[in-house]
Amino acid sequence: MLGPESDGRRPTQGERGPGYPGEPMDKYQVLYQLNPGALGVNLVVEEMETKVKRVIKQVECMDDHQASQALKELMPLLKLRHAHISVYRELFITWNGEISSLYLCLVMEFNKLSFQEVIEDKRKAKEIIDSKWMQNVLGQVLDALEYLHHLDIIHRNLKPSNIILVSSDHCKLQDLSSNVLMTNKAKWNIRAEEDPFHKSWMAPEALNFSFSQKSDIWSLGCIILDMTSCSFMDSTEAMYLRKSLRQSPGSLETVLKTMEEKQIPDAETFGNLLPGMLQIDPSDRITIKDVVHITFVSGSFKSSCISLTLYRETVPASITDMLLEGNVASILEVMQNFSGWPEVQFRAMRRLLKMPADQLGLPWCPELVEVVVTTMQLHDRVLDIQLCACSLLLHLLGQAMVHHPEAKALCNQAITSAVLSALWSYPEEDSLLVLVYSLLAITTTQESESVSEELQNAGLLEHILEHLNSSLESRDVCVSGLGLLWALLLDGIIVNKAPLEKVPDLISQVLATYPADGEMAEASCGVFWLLSLLGCIKEQQFEQVVALLLQSIRLCQNRVLLVNNAYRGLASLVEVSELAAFKVVVQEEGGSGLSLVKETYQLHKDDPEVVENVGMLLVHLASYEEILPELVSSSMKALVQEIKERFTSSLVSDSSAFSKPGLPPGGSPQPGCAASGGLEQMIAWN
Repeated sequence: MLGPESDGRRPTQGERGPGYPGEPMDKYQVLYQLNPGALGVNLVVEEMETKVKRVIKQVECMDDHQASQALKELMPLLKLRHAHISVYRELFITWNGEISSLYLCLVMEFNKLSFQEVIEDKRKAKEIIDSKWMQNVLGQVLDALEYLHHLDIIHRNLKPSNIILVSSDHCKLQDLSSNVLMTNKAKWNIRAEEDPFHKSWMAPEALNFSFSQKSDIWSLGCIILDMTSCSFMDSTEAMYLRKSLRQSPGSLETVLKTMEEKQIPDAETFGNLLPGMLQIDPSDRITIKDVVHITFVSGSFKSSCISLTLYRETVPASITDMLLEGNVASILEVMQNFSGWPEVQFRAMRRLLKMPADQLGLPWCPELVEVVVTTMQLHDRVLDIQLCACSLLLHLLGQAMVHHPEAKALCNQAITSAVLSALWSYPEEDSLLVLVYSLLAITTTQESESVSEELQNAGLLEHILEHLNSSLESRDVCVSGLGLLWALLLDGIIVNKAPLEKVPDLISQVLATYPADGEMAEASCGVFWLLSLLGCIKEQQFEQVVALLLQSIRLCQNRVLLVNNAYRGLASLVEVSELAAFKVVVQEEGGSGLSLVKETYQLHKDDPEVVENVGMLLVHLASYEEILPELVSSSMKALVQEIKERFTSSLVSDSSAFSKPGLPPGGSPQPGCAASGGLEQMIAWN
């Protein structure tokens, strides 16, 4: 199946989202079709390999541009992480040649029950929905919706059928839509005429394709109204009531009065809540936090959703400071006793950050780390807490890496999960990105190889590259991003190499932005070296990368780590490309690479590791007959002879400088006899 006839383009893997090579629909078997939604057809399918049922919403698009724009808008939703949000499993574009139509396909979780079925079952039986159950699931819905609004994401399509029941007491929001799809007037009008129920949940302004967080509040108000009135209103009456509220809010008063007369549970609370949610003017509507306050703070509602503890009354700063005057043990006790109060957690961690290392129980205090991680999880949508917690963890891990003999065991999965969750909650917050990237770089290098693979599957690699491209003005983001990229590449297991093709060009932009930054150059050389070993640098990029490595060496000859990684990268590229070899020896404005080699040797000739890396580059250069005359004319034979005399044993026996954890046999140059033989060949050449 090809793309639209206008350009015959197949969607790329990135456009499809994480998933399946080839035609994505081929891995699904269609079981049956559900009632069509407002935007498209819903298919219940089964994955051929796993036999897991899914729902695929197929949205017919006008053209390739609309499909691509909608896909671009929806792709960030794949990264959402919330217990009460059903995240899209996959997104892709497909072409139906039989009817010449382009479809955007949204793969969702399949569940038989939703709020719609609950409401209709109670409506038929004329029964009241259990108040405890309703309070619990309402708390879950509010928590999920607040999470979305916190990320500036609007659901746009909130209605009972889009709140699924995973179990009897666990619900999830699903079917989040995009502005591109929801503003397709022609398609929306057609669906609305087929089924008048589709538009009845929408806010007045949404009918004119104006969506905001307040339009979600209106829709949620309609859902609550339907759930509280289902015992005495049939579906048609309820639909006309929802529609009438857009012009005549007074009709709500009659229903609220009936709820009181029929002694619907919590009628008084809903009487205080719904008028604020169902205001015609969106600016007059209450916010999601107001809804929570009316129901779970001022009211008596209870829910299993722990995030609602954020709305408790605050503890005065003076009392908090008095409680936190003790040692680490007493501070941890306060944090555990006041786990639901974010202001206490924040002040406690700030107090811990100011304490000397000896008082913190360093080099390692596992109880402290456990409490900090738990705090991050409990208050995942309080930015100050995430920033403070990540700063504290970075301090603790940094100390542990230096002083603790068993530091590797300390970087556990809980830390990685909490930090990654913070990243997805605040993907654009530069100050947090720097901390998270630095923490993940530590935990990734200390944990097992599977951690890097898991992080890549979670989309971390793409996230780093995106922010290297968009955050060039933030030096710290670039440095920490390159550091984490190096850590992810270190084990040699790459889930998808395609995104890495962009890295050389991105690093070129970074180095051009920070031409005199030694730390940036050092991080870049480490990434280039690993990319060369993994075969992730394309032939047409060889010259560019060689030039950047030579430039970095010239900039920072005194940085031993930079020099070692740069020469390793050069040796790796020269080994496989004569073009790269010529780029090293050619005379340019800054001088040739050979003159740079001499400078490096003179500066670091007492460092066996640097000398060996330089030697490996010379060995691979000497393997090309066309390069040998240039080596001789540049007086490299004398340097090689000196290296041979001073470091023969090192060159023959020490291969540690060229090995890398996780690479398969043959995955990196091996010195030893090869190095010795190459040097002998150069010395003997006339």
